[in-house]
Amino acid sequence: MIELKEKISKEGRVIGSDILKVDSFVNHQIDVLLMDKIAEFFKPKFNDINKIVTIEASGIAVATSVSRVYNYVPVVFAKKTKSVLNINDVYTTKIFSFTKKTTFDCIIDKRFLKPTDKVLIVDDFLAEGNAAMGLVDLCKQAGAEVRGVAVVIEKGFQNGRKRLEAEGIKVVSAAIIKEFKNGHVILK
Repeated sequence: MIELKEKISKEGRVIGSDILKVDSFVNHQIDVLLMDKIAEFFKPKFNDINKIVTIEASGIAVATSVSRVYNYVPVVFAKKTKSVLNINDVYTTKIFSFTKKTTFDCIIDKRFLKPTDKVLIVDDFLAEGNAAMGLVDLCKQAGAEVRGVAVVIEKGFQNGRKRLEAEGIKVVSAAIIKEFKNGHVILK
């Protein structure tokens, strides 16, 4: 997707050898028009969905835009923390965060994910696939059908896509990073 690739090239910042910081338009400050264009990019790639699943917090913005192009199907976001309000009747999985280097419990209330759901998983990044695989696990616990995974930015040099495709899951990315070279992003 050209607009996203241009934004990554202009505003993305490479941190170390494997982190791309896109906080000026994806996951701190949000370019809503760009999120809407990304949603339009995904629309013809997936059909017959009735639920969008993402993870807090960075996936929520793009998931909301994607919901609009799918006639406002509900967005369910997996929570990374438990509270006294949601300790019972939840699906739970453990997810290792690549950027935070920690494992956390991730939950979805059973009221919001059912065996009749046809789910599109949406997230801002795909690296090793830990978050996406965790969301797939939550959907499987519910008996929901995962129709695919839509990702804003994929690190094509990491294993996330391979892991998901090995499970038979379709993956579509709006932008794929081939590599980081001398502090610059090389896109496919």
